[in-house]
Amino acid sequence: MDKKHISILSISLNTGGAERVISLLLKELVKDYKVTLVLLMDDVAFDIPEEVGLKILGPSRGLVNVSPFFKIIKSIGFVFRYRRLLKRERIELSMSFLALPNMINVLAGRWLIGGKRPRIVISERCFPSEMYADSGFARIMAKNFYPLLYNKSDLLFSNSIHINNDLEANFGVSVPMKVIYNPIEVEPDNPFIDEYAGELPFQLINVGSHIPVKDQSLILKAMHRLDARISLTLLGSGPLTEELKKLSRELGLGDSIKMPGRVSDVKRRLSQQDCFVLSSKTEGFPNVLLEAMAAGLPVISTNCNSGPLEILNNNNPVNIKKGGFYRGKYGILVNVGDAPGLAAAINFLSTDSEKRKEYSNLSHERALDFNLDVVYKEFKSVIESQI
Repeated sequence: MDKKHISILSISLNTGGAERVISLLLKELVKDYKVTLVLLMDDVAFDIPEEVGLKILGPSRGLVNVSPFFKIIKSIGFVFRYRRLLKRERIELSMSFLALPNMINVLAGRWLIGGKRPRIVISERCFPSEMYADSGFARIMAKNFYPLLYNKSDLLFSNSIHINNDLEANFGVSVPMKVIYNPIEVEPDNPFIDEYAGELPFQLINVGSHIPVKDQSLILKAMHRLDARISLTLLGSGPLTEELKKLSRELGLGDSIKMPGRVSDVKRRLSQQDCFVLSSKTEGFPNVLLEAMAAGLPVISTNCNSGPLEILNNNNPVNIKKGGFYRGKYGILVNVGDAPGLAAAINFLSTDSEKRKEYSNLSHERALDFNLDVVYKEFKSVIESQI
């Protein structure tokens, strides 16, 4: 029997959370479906299974650092190109990730295609109220176009309960919604070995773009409150890289901070550290937190919207005192922007080897709940419900 034909529309397959999710799901999707991957930009950082048909609609970095007006003009062209592709390939289900592809997907699949249209499934990956809080144009666009376009899809899924609640309460989205958490690949046994004995620096690690919402400066400010036995590796780069280096010098952290930039061996580097810290002001669903847990690292995270509370405390609400921390079921939670609280959490784990071992095992145990084979079953059930 011929496999049903589905398409996945994304901005790119570069290094990002949504892109990582797509790359993992493709490994399983090709076993059950004929799959066409459609990218708005010719930027690919992940391996693509050879069975996947790849279609590129625009040049590399074609949507990077462009004006909102130019992006709108480009998007109109993408709508017509994607419409033609849907008709030519006879796509039965069209799926998209992130806001711009979601809007293109709806316009191409529902309004501009004649005859039998594909089922349209869209995926929101950020917490809109906080992601667009500092951008008036983006917030206006979301407020107007989310209810207009998202509600024309057949189904929306996100990676957090809080994202769905935000879309419904603040952006007028009323289409059927589901939550499918991000998949990761987890070894069956905990690979982490706790080698910290107090003599060498306690090694923290953070992975992410150096942008305001990731707030890596919070970790530097927390370290300033601790002794010299704490070191930090910041993997990634971005517009705030030089500011972080400057702050590190101003706080007298010196050689305690390592910033190697973007690297390809994140998993190996995670395994060499003692603790992972997520410092974000907001998230959609932090893949990197799960990847650190899969590596068996004890983790500390800000209790930001959205994701950390769901991962580390089964979404049970917590009340964290200013300057303090909360010992969640699977990891430690601190308030957003609270350097004293983060310092207290780091000190707690660095001085208690039994708690580190306990949280290492709990991290790995929780990561198994998000293993690719588990999440793909939910993902496939969504597809099967639509075609």
